[in-house]
Amino acid sequence: MSTLIRPPPINPSISAIEQMLDLTQLTDIDPDLFTNTQPLWHPPGARGIFGGAIIAQCLAAAQRTIPDDFNIHSMHCYFVLAGDSEIPVIYHVEHVREGRSFATRTVQARQRGKIIFTTTLSFVKMNSAGKKMAEHSFAMPDVPGPKEDLMLRYPQGEDGPFESQRIDIENNDSPHPHMKKCRQWIRARGTVSPSGGHQAHLSALAYMSDSYFIGTVARVHKLWTFRPRRGGKPTIDEDVLKKLLDEDEEKLRRLPGMDDHVIKSLREGKSLAEAEEERPEIGMMVSLDHSIYFHSPRDFRADEWMFTEMESPWAGDGRGLVFARIFTKDGRLIATCVQEGVVRLKQPPESKL
Repeated sequence: MSTLIRPPPINPSISAIEQMLDLTQLTDIDPDLFTNTQPLWHPPGARGIFGGAIIAQCLAAAQRTIPDDFNIHSMHCYFVLAGDSEIPVIYHVEHVREGRSFATRTVQARQRGKIIFTTTLSFVKMNSAGKKMAEHSFAMPDVPGPKEDLMLRYPQGEDGPFESQRIDIENNDSPHPHMKKCRQWIRARGTVSPSGGHQAHLSALAYMSDSYFIGTVARVHKLWTFRPRRGGKPTIDEDVLKKLLDEDEEKLRRLPGMDDHVIKSLREGKSLAEAEEERPEIGMMVSLDHSIYFHSPRDFRADEWMFTEMESPWAGDGRGLVFARIFTKDGRLIATCVQEGVVRLKQPPESKL
């Protein structure tokens, strides 16, 4: 059973993302214990539950133990074990510190008695900094705005709780992966209910912050995440391919999968199948940790378009690091995120000789 208590009927007065992230407080056992009210999503091909759901529910649980005049300003998370979507998740909130200006909570997510995820969250009292403050903010880049008439992407399927529009990768032709920036517009579907308060928008932001995050490393390196299976049949005629290679490389590069690695192999006289077979492919990609710094926790709506820009300053030793900045549509920086994950390539089979 994927929930501890039978899920209630769908509530039409709240958004899909609120419905998905709803928590049940187990007050009769311990007021600091919570569990998922609805089943949690397991992405196809993934090792376990979508990490954004656990991040968001830990934040939601911690927020329910904090005075109303305190705001979340940071959370630092570690993915310990893959979560099983067929088993309820139990969240335990520990009150670490109750200060005049700051309060600290840790939340552990458990299944079958084992910790699958842990996070430490810090909250700051509103207006505790005084009248004089040092202030600055990273400026949002000049990018095309979201277009309502364009086909929207649903990263978690047509019934998923949020939608996005991708923008072309900045510096995509650069030979330096760390110079590239992956960009998209995101928002929760529907309207987040007034009853959810600012906490619902924060939880929704936390949920969406994990979407395609460590995948940035694969995108800037142009790695196969899932190699297309062609059954021995090329998707483009080899003669047409050779003609484009000689006469119109720009058009060739616009075709799916035609990156520098494949084009170089084609120029060396290899077939398309051979060129694609040699292209590096992801063997394993999972998140290790995740941090979010919230800059304006009560000054945005997660159901309005937000711009996300992701870049990877480093990858090596089977891991990758990614930074993300999230802005409101009018250009205010509302969150900065950092994630490190395992990024291992498929290795050639070892000789049995």
